[in-house]
Amino acid sequence: MSREKAPSVRFLTSYTNMYCTLGRGIPRHALLRYECNGVYLIAMAESILAVKRFVNPETVVTHFHIREGDSVADYGAGGGFYVQLLSKKVGQTGTVYACEIQKELVERIGTITRTNGIHNVRPLWCDLEMEKGIKIHDGAIDIGLLINTLFQLQEKENAVREIGRTIRSGGRLYVVDWSDSFGGLGPQASEIISLQQTQALCEGCGFVYENEFDAGDHHYGISFRKI
Repeated sequence: MSREKAPSVRFLTSYTNMYCTLGRGIPRHALLRYECNGVYLIAMAESILAVKRFVNPETVVTHFHIREGDSVADYGAGGGFYVQLLSKKVGQTGTVYACEIQKELVERIGTITRTNGIHNVRPLWCDLEMEKGIKIHDGAIDIGLLINTLFQLQEKENAVREIGRTIRSGGRLYVVDWSDSFGGLGPQASEIISLQQTQALCEGCGFVYENEFDAGDHHYGISFRKI
């Protein structure tokens, strides 16, 4: 395809689908820029594959210490990047809540679970930044995951408090986010929330710092226990 030509709808859709499947963590402003300008489509594909390399789900999930029977919430689940892995970890007696604000992505997760015969995942339309915006009962979650989502939130304290409402006392919250912009592939520099800022935020919202873990290149991982 010539770079001077407007990309076809089908071509754009293929890249959007790739984003939904693999590209969790690509900032939405970047997605829209890539979708609206054919010049950036090749870079979009390269960016998506790079994010998958940076934050490898199979590796990252090993740090979450998920047990069979756990209730796990993925806050900001995107297109279901982690759904199948988490489903296997919790087993038939556990539940995975895939919380996402974009309704089309909630529907996509539902399609993934139905297509693959997954019965222990519940896709939920949620607004993390609103009080009671997460459609989960108080203290119902054993392990919460906030992966490549915190930097995108406008009301970060509201979101962490709302997440904390759903996690039981003694439960864990694992945060993975960008440590730098990496030449514009990640968030804009002004949007980066550092590990230290994340720790202070969570500790101010009813969590206790536990440890850091390797989350891949250009990312950090940090775990907390709910008081």
